[in-house]
Amino acid sequence: MHRTLLRGDERGRPVPAMLPPDLPAFTGRGAQLARLDRIADQPGAVAIAALTGPPGVGKTALAVHWAHQARHRYPDGQLYLNLRGFDPTGADTGAGTGTGADAGEAVEPAQAVRTLLDALGVPAERIPTDPDAQVGLYRSELTGRRVLVLLDNARDAAQVRPLLPGSPATAVLVTSRNQLAGLVAAEGARPLALPLLDPAESADLLAARLGPRRVATDPAAVRAIAGHCAGLPLALAVAAARAATAPDRPLAALAAELASAAALDALAGDDPTTDVRAVFGCSYRALSPPAARLFRLLGTSPAPDLPVPAAASLAGLPAPRVRPLLAELAAASLVAEHSQGRYAMHDLLRAYAAELATAELATADAAALQRLLDHYLHTAEHAARLLNPSRDPAALPPPGQDVTLDPPATAAAALDWFGTERQALVAAVRHAGRTGSGAAAGQLASAMFTFLDGQGRWLDIIATQQAAIDAGDRAVQVRAHRLLGLTHLRLARYPAAHDHLRQASALAAQLGDHLSQARCADVLSTVYNRQGDQAAALAYAREAGELYRRADHPAGQASALNAIGWIHAQLGEHERALSCCEQALEIQQRIGDRPGAADTWDSIGYARHLLGRHAGAIAAYRRALALYAEVGDRNLAAETLVRLGDAAQAAGDLDTAADSWQRAAGILDELDRPDLRARLAQLTER
Repeated sequence: MHRTLLRGDERGRPVPAMLPPDLPAFTGRGAQLARLDRIADQPGAVAIAALTGPPGVGKTALAVHWAHQARHRYPDGQLYLNLRGFDPTGADTGAGTGTGADAGEAVEPAQAVRTLLDALGVPAERIPTDPDAQVGLYRSELTGRRVLVLLDNARDAAQVRPLLPGSPATAVLVTSRNQLAGLVAAEGARPLALPLLDPAESADLLAARLGPRRVATDPAAVRAIAGHCAGLPLALAVAAARAATAPDRPLAALAAELASAAALDALAGDDPTTDVRAVFGCSYRALSPPAARLFRLLGTSPAPDLPVPAAASLAGLPAPRVRPLLAELAAASLVAEHSQGRYAMHDLLRAYAAELATAELATADAAALQRLLDHYLHTAEHAARLLNPSRDPAALPPPGQDVTLDPPATAAAALDWFGTERQALVAAVRHAGRTGSGAAAGQLASAMFTFLDGQGRWLDIIATQQAAIDAGDRAVQVRAHRLLGLTHLRLARYPAAHDHLRQASALAAQLGDHLSQARCADVLSTVYNRQGDQAAALAYAREAGELYRRADHPAGQASALNAIGWIHAQLGEHERALSCCEQALEIQQRIGDRPGAADTWDSIGYARHLLGRHAGAIAAYRRALALYAEVGDRNLAAETLVRLGDAAQAAGDLDTAADSWQRAAGILDELDRPDLRARLAQLTER
């Protein structure tokens, strides 16, 4: 009482100091701490910060740490109340079914107000019985006082709203797994979404818990532990505790344990507040049943993230019904909308959702992944045809009744779609290959190839085509071996290219697939040409042309004519080369084969250059580049840019030459094309 009187509080009211202990090994979060400082400094109204994020992301630790640092701002006291909106100790911590029930015994607002009035030293006889009057008394007690109110683990805005003071001298910090959008909209709370830790921050946290010396003994294991913990501070803290209790155990052993399929078991414990599975479970149990089902299904998806149409296909629901379910999951911080309309969950949440799916999914949900695959397959095929209207039509089965399709409308949109969905498509092909859907794996890998080849995504091509081969469908294997042969050609791996092309050709012969034999001969022509054997290259090009003619395949015939023209140009027969290429171009323009026409314009530019018609060569190369831009082929555009620079140099236009080579070099900085890089180096040294 004497101390409070000396501080000038003539009423002798107690100064609450209710903050939990600060975390001694707190690390990082500098940007978020600075943001909280700025919110606290705002003039005028009550400063309210809404600190939100997924379970286990460290909201309470950050809030308590900042509150301790900021105590000097609030000399009249610091109130703390755990609202238990998501409390793993208040309910069964096993896997629930998503009943929409409260997760644990959340503190009701009336009870919370009484607790805070007690902390402020209000005698029981002064507290009215009417709840609204209690709120009024609580706010009166805080009027003019510089007090921090930390409301931890809030369920929703309704639980928090009665606890907000009215005096601008006070500040409120709320933590919640819920996004508290109502509090932001109606009360002007400043939102602060707490992200996962990045790899460096994760390593710092482990070092703070285990000591820098132990962490330095095996940095690779530390990186692996951080990766398996998905940047989740709770998981990192539990992993660090396991390591600390076994100081002689190598960190690599812990990393291996976390890498296993039972990573959540390695992060379990007797205390439900630090058991990762239990912490996730209290958020899951608060979901409505439809949102809980969607959460489980998302755990089964092979894709790292999903847009609304893909999520709708997975759920077998129309998109308008799925959007509010995704919004519910996002509000509960069980998924994150990391970009407009795209939803993802971190790896540990995904593992938890997958566990639930295995335990709880009904038989009717077994088709969910097939619906997702149908979505990707039909959309990818549509997008591939936008890039190349002359593409051979794929014999796809119709999509399932509950599959949502939202295909791109233009070639530019198709390029964007492939770029956005690339990782999801690669994962879908691998999943289809593992589950024996060989035809679907091959069709999806084929639909992706033009885009991946144009972008120089060689590893993705190898992964998807190998998955198609492993699925065991022989017709699919023909195409996959051929496309792998073409990919190894791009990488100047000629023995591997020959091997795959010969396997493809032999399988095609066994199946009587003459069109595939023609395509193999077409690619083999290019392989031999790159190796300097123009005689063999010309023979294979002519063989391809004859096979294409028998199959009545105009695009293939044009491709073979272009190959023949290119070889004639290399043999010094330039006029003959132009004649072949002009015949090819006429076919390609008639059937709308833009990728083929781009290749042929490039060949025409080459022949004109060799004839000394440099202006005509430059014009042809620019036509090729325009078409390559339309279909998104950066790989072949780089080849054309090198030749454009060569023609411009021969014409005396050194500025155009330098610009073309510089643009080619920029592309080659991202593509693995050793043959083209060597050619560019020769030209720029001249």
